[in-house]
Amino acid sequence: MQEHILGIDIGGTGIKGALVDVGKGLLVTERIRAQTPQPATVKAVAKTFAEVVRQHDYEGPIGVGFPAVIREGVTMTASNIHNEWIGTQAQEVFSNIVGQPVHILNDADAAGIAEMTFGEGKGRKGLTVLITIGSGLGSSLFMDGQLIPNTEFGHFKMHGMIAERYASNWTRKEEDLSWGEWGKRFNEYLEQIYLYLSPNVIILSGGTSKKFDKYEACIDLPIPVLPAKLLNNAGTVGAAIYARQMESVTATNDK
Repeated sequence: MQEHILGIDIGGTGIKGALVDVGKGLLVTERIRAQTPQPATVKAVAKTFAEVVRQHDYEGPIGVGFPAVIREGVTMTASNIHNEWIGTQAQEVFSNIVGQPVHILNDADAAGIAEMTFGEGKGRKGLTVLITIGSGLGSSLFMDGQLIPNTEFGHFKMHGMIAERYASNWTRKEEDLSWGEWGKRFNEYLEQIYLYLSPNVIILSGGTSKKFDKYEACIDLPIPVLPAKLLNNAGTVGAAIYARQMESVTATNDK
């Protein structure tokens, strides 16, 4: 079975892909990034996805992290993408356009799989929450290392709106908040996570995890809050790991 698998992370602003050594959790090529088309319709995103795959000159299974609740390859929600994705058989759309097997999962779940396999979550027992900070606030949840898929903790209600409209990195930029101002909002959000879930640890992923030193002083919780070791590569790595896992399941079932 292939050791180098293409992982693609589809976000609200960018579509990023790289070949991943799934045995080591490392990128083995430079990430190729394309702008997420606006509006992010099914046809437009699929076309950009296919171009990212083409630029890698790759054949084999592809893992895709996507900003939606995913059930059996179907996108059930559409956060930060076009509403026409709701109810779309996205796995089939992506597979058909490139003519290769595609395995799709929630983008934050992909980041979580990577971090639990190779990063801060490796070997941790109890309840771990991973929050991806970007255009929105994604989340993944693990109990003793096992994924509980499709959580949407970025949709908690805060101040009359969903949390990601109050405390995402997009909001920080849109409202021109200082890191300190935004950090206080984000800590308020994490307090809600702690209140409702009582996790053992919270891990921060996504692009803003690289800037943890700028808002770390604002974080005040009675549990560890840690930046992800894989930083902004977690979604790409986790998508590739997931594709490997699904290919293994298929191979076992075919015997």
